[in-house]
Amino acid sequence: MNEKMKVIKTVAPLLLIVLFLMVGCGQKPKVAAQIAAVKYTCPMHHQILEDQPGVCPICGMTLVKKYGQASESAGIDLNTVLQPVNSTVISSIGTISPEQRAVPVSIEADGFIDYDARTFNNIAARYSGRIEKLYVKYSFEEIYKGERIFDIYSPDIVNAQQDLIFLLQHSSQETELIRAAEQKLLLLGLTPSELKQVEKSHKAFYSLPVFSPYNGHVHDKAHDQNVAMAETNSDQAYATNVPLSIKEGMYVEQGQTLFNVVDAHRLWAVIKVKNTDIANLKLHQAVSISMPDIPGKTLDGKVDFIGPFLQNGDKATVIRVYLDNMDHELKVNSLVKAVITTGIKRGLWVPRAAVTDLGQNKIVWLKAAGLFKVHQVESGLMSGDSVLISKGLSAQDTIAANAQYLTDSESFIKTKTHGK
Repeated sequence: MNEKMKVIKTVAPLLLIVLFLMVGCGQKPKVAAQIAAVKYTCPMHHQILEDQPGVCPICGMTLVKKYGQASESAGIDLNTVLQPVNSTVISSIGTISPEQRAVPVSIEADGFIDYDARTFNNIAARYSGRIEKLYVKYSFEEIYKGERIFDIYSPDIVNAQQDLIFLLQHSSQETELIRAAEQKLLLLGLTPSELKQVEKSHKAFYSLPVFSPYNGHVHDKAHDQNVAMAETNSDQAYATNVPLSIKEGMYVEQGQTLFNVVDAHRLWAVIKVKNTDIANLKLHQAVSISMPDIPGKTLDGKVDFIGPFLQNGDKATVIRVYLDNMDHELKVNSLVKAVITTGIKRGLWVPRAAVTDLGQNKIVWLKAAGLFKVHQVESGLMSGDSVLISKGLSAQDTIAANAQYLTDSESFIKTKTHGK
């Protein structure tokens, strides 16, 4: 009995030590597992591992649990968060769906107001001579049909009058010669009343008055009729007090242009249209014109002329819209903005902000399973804030309302916590 007690006393301590070691070895893996389970990493930089929550030292993003833990802030699987950001984006921004509808299509363009070249009228010298008296001396003076504009002395017209007087005095029976002499004087510029006075008094006019055959404003030389954007080399081209180049005492040649008369009541708007919009441009389309110089003023017209032009190597297309200016409210060379209504287009339309133009390609951010993925599309017409999608989307798709926001590198990853 004593021997058994000795054995028990000897073995008991050993059993206690073994049991303690077994218990200790069984608990240690759980602690290690718990410690290993609480690791935090950066969704953008996987090499960052921290034992406590915090922010990434590289990019400043909030760290998320790594080992088997779902991203509580995003409510999604961590593997989803860690997908490459150049193909998939998590965001809480608004979404829209393409709409199948009919949209009025229009073209927006800029231009300016100019004189209507159809009203340009030149006043030329019918015979050579010397300007004795000038009644119009400055550019943009307004004249009227029948108004006296200058007096001229011409040896040719004096000789023609003297020939008629000689026939009347010495060969009154030569009716054919007299009729030819009268016709010559009328063609040279003598009025019927002046001709009758010469025949009655048998005295020639040595200084003949010349009257304007047109209404309008006087220009010093023929106006530039180029339909392109006006360019002037002189700061005084449109000044109202610039003296005319024709002076009293100057000699002029037969056929020489002395004045150019422009009707200021008839103008046109010259609108430059982009090459991308030419395909939808047609004659007689409605045009609405607004002018920054006159807020609230809107003119309605139509496309009256379409013509290409080449200026400084720039090939483009311009249209003309004929305008009425009876109240003289419109000013030449004023800048205008035009909206040309080209019709109604039916199709799949999305806001312009939903499409990002990358040059040769256009993309949208297509939403699927809570993620936004880059999706290539083909676009067509643009009207206001809408763009027509010709290929790549359907009315059942959902896309980001602001594509540029997701394309921004700082907005690639956005969870509930990060967005606050």
